[in-house]
Amino acid sequence: MTAIETLLGGLIDYAGLYPPASLDLRSAVQNYLKYRRGKHAAALGRLILNIDRLDEFRLIAGESLGDFPLSVIAAENIDCVLLAEHIGSGLRIESVEIKCSQASEIERLARQVPRNVMAFFEVPIEMGSLSALESIRAAGVRAKIRMGGVVREAIPSVSNVAQMLKMLAGLRLSFKATAGLHHPLRSKQLLTYDPDSPTGMMHGFVNLSCAATVLFFGGDIEEATRLLDDEDPTAWQVDADSIRWRDQTWSADQLETVRRDFFLGIGSCSFEEPFQDLESLGWL
Repeated sequence: MTAIETLLGGLIDYAGLYPPASLDLRSAVQNYLKYRRGKHAAALGRLILNIDRLDEFRLIAGESLGDFPLSVIAAENIDCVLLAEHIGSGLRIESVEIKCSQASEIERLARQVPRNVMAFFEVPIEMGSLSALESIRAAGVRAKIRMGGVVREAIPSVSNVAQMLKMLAGLRLSFKATAGLHHPLRSKQLLTYDPDSPTGMMHGFVNLSCAATVLFFGGDIEEATRLLDDEDPTAWQVDADSIRWRDQTWSADQLETVRRDFFLGIGSCSFEEPFQDLESLGWL
């Protein structure tokens, strides 16, 4: 694979049910099947849905049930016995995502989640999250960070994201990111699909991927911060063997290591926008 294909491999968990797309479940299921057959299928990860919609999903998916690897959103009161029953009945539940930053709850839930299911615990992007990240690491599970939303206030600052990545890299704690990552590069964008939507400076998933790579391989937080903050498409060069940002270059092998061991992927309510942008940039 080329370097950009390596970065994109299985990158995007499809969250079409969630804002700003907010599709109905049948539409999200149909879209997922379409993307599986499309030219960018190699970048498609799991379908994301709430745990309380699994029975509804089963009815809609029908005979295509086995075509859907799932990531399930759940609360701290998740019934892990019920989760295991769903898996036993044929649902391909590969991961569960829980918003929780209390050490004792992380430890308790990590013990209860079925062993063959990856558990992600969402923690806030702020310096006070270190103890929660340490608990996640100790429990042998994974972190989840939120990179945006449908209001400007939901978008974390570049400095806070850089600090979070630094803590994750220091702990060698693998993570996924979600929300506000529809575009490869940092840019000012509409925050919803409404005609009168407010705009905001959204983080780019390529910026995030490469900043994670910098810190994973021992780079400094100042460089990661500059990388996260860079909006200039001409600062990047993408070829078959590498991705280059200014004076930094990463090989396909380095990107593969980071994607496997550190930055596991993103959740996005749009699967098409990322590729429209990548094609416009000439990177695909």
